[in-house]
Amino acid sequence: MLDPTLLRTRLDEVRAGLATRGDGLGGDLDRLVALDAERRAILPVLESARHARKDVGERIARARRGGEPVEALVKAGQEHAAAIKEHESRLETVEAERREWALKLPNLPHASVPVGRSEADNVEVRRHGAPPEFDFAPRPHWEIGPALGILDFERGARLAGARFAVLTGAGARLARALINFMLDLHTGEHGYTEVEPPFLASTDALTGTGNLPKFEDDLFKVAGEWDLYLIPTAEVPLCNLHRGEILDGRELPVWYVAYTPCFRSEAGSYGKDVRGLIRQHQFDKVELVAYAAPDTSWDVHEALTRHAEEVLKRLGLPYRTMLLCTGDMGFAASKTYDLEVWLPSYEAYREISSCSNTEAFQARRAGIRFRPDGRGKPEHVHTLNGSGVAVGRALVAILENYQQRDGSVVIPAVLRPYMRGLEAIEPAGG
Repeated sequence: MLDPTLLRTRLDEVRAGLATRGDGLGGDLDRLVALDAERRAILPVLESARHARKDVGERIARARRGGEPVEALVKAGQEHAAAIKEHESRLETVEAERREWALKLPNLPHASVPVGRSEADNVEVRRHGAPPEFDFAPRPHWEIGPALGILDFERGARLAGARFAVLTGAGARLARALINFMLDLHTGEHGYTEVEPPFLASTDALTGTGNLPKFEDDLFKVAGEWDLYLIPTAEVPLCNLHRGEILDGRELPVWYVAYTPCFRSEAGSYGKDVRGLIRQHQFDKVELVAYAAPDTSWDVHEALTRHAEEVLKRLGLPYRTMLLCTGDMGFAASKTYDLEVWLPSYEAYREISSCSNTEAFQARRAGIRFRPDGRGKPEHVHTLNGSGVAVGRALVAILENYQQRDGSVVIPAVLRPYMRGLEAIEPAGG
C-alpha cells in the first residue's frame, strides 16, 4: 500500500510513477485522492461536533446543580449526538472505500528501474556460464523425463487434470535433493533461518502481500466456510510472519527461508508453456524473505539476489540476471531482478527466480513496523523476497542442460551427496 502522505505532498510524482507501470491507473488514483480529501474534510467537522456535545454536557451538569431548566440543552445535546453519529457513519464508509481503492494501486518503481512497457525493455545486468553445445539434437525435458521413467504427465492429468505431473524414482529424489541442497546452502552459508509455515493462508495474509484483492483469480480457495486459500508462494506466510508486530531495529535484517509446495490457477495464461513443467498448477519452491531497515534494504536486495544466483552457479547452470522494467514488474515490487536459466528446448533463457524489494508496500498493508534503536517512534519495515530457487524449473534445467547422447542425464556434482552418490540417471536397461 502506498504511503497516504505521498498522495497529499507528492501527488504528481505518484501519478508519474504509476503511469510508467502502464496499468491505466489514473482513474483509481483520482478516486483515492478524492476520498482522502473527503476524509480530511469530515474529521474537523466530527471533532467540532464532539467538542460541542462535550460542552453541552458540561453546561447541562452546571444547570442541574443550579436548579436551572435543561430541556433546551438536552435537545441541543441530542442534535449534536445525531450529527456525530452521522459523521462517524460517513467517515467509516469513506475509510472503507478509501482502503478498497488504496489496495488496488501497485507499488511505485524505484528511481533505478528502467522505464518500459514489457519484457522486451528489461535490462541484462550480468550473465554466468555459457549454454552447452551438443553434438546431437537435444531433446526437451517433456521427452527426456518420460523416457527415463522419472516424469509422468499422463498419470498427473489422470489424478488432477491438466498441468499436474508425477515425479517417480530418481525424478522424485532429484527434486528432494534440490530442496535439501538449497535449504542447506541458505541456512548453512547465507545465514537464513529455516521456517516450515502453513501451506494455507487467510484473506488478511494474502492482502498483506498484495495477492488480494487484485489476483484472486490466480488463487485456489478452500471450499466451505473456511477463509483460507492454498498459498501461491511461501512469500505469503513468510512476509506475514510478523504481521501486526513491532520489530527491534537492532536485530535487522532478519532472513527467512522456507520450502513449500505452491499452488496457482494461472488464470489467463492458458496457451503459454502448456507442455512440460514450466507452468504447473502445483510446484515446489524454496523461498527467501528478508525484513530490513529502509537505509539498508537495497544492500539486502543485492545480497538476496546473489544468494539465489549462488544456487545456479553451484548447479553449473548457465543463467543471466535481468533488471525488470517498470511495465514488467510485479504488483508489490519497487525493484526486481529476474534470474533466467538457459533452457535448450526453448533456445532461450527462462525465468527461474524473481528477487524483489517491496520497500514498505507490504509492511504497510500487514502492519509490520520496527523501532530503529529498539525504542522510539516505530516506522514501517521493508520486506524483500526471492525464489531461491523454483525447484521444478531447476529440475527442468538439469534434465535439458545435462542430457547426454545416450539418453542419460548427468547429476550435478553438488547434488550427488543428496542422491546417494548417483552420478547419472540412466535410461531403463542402461
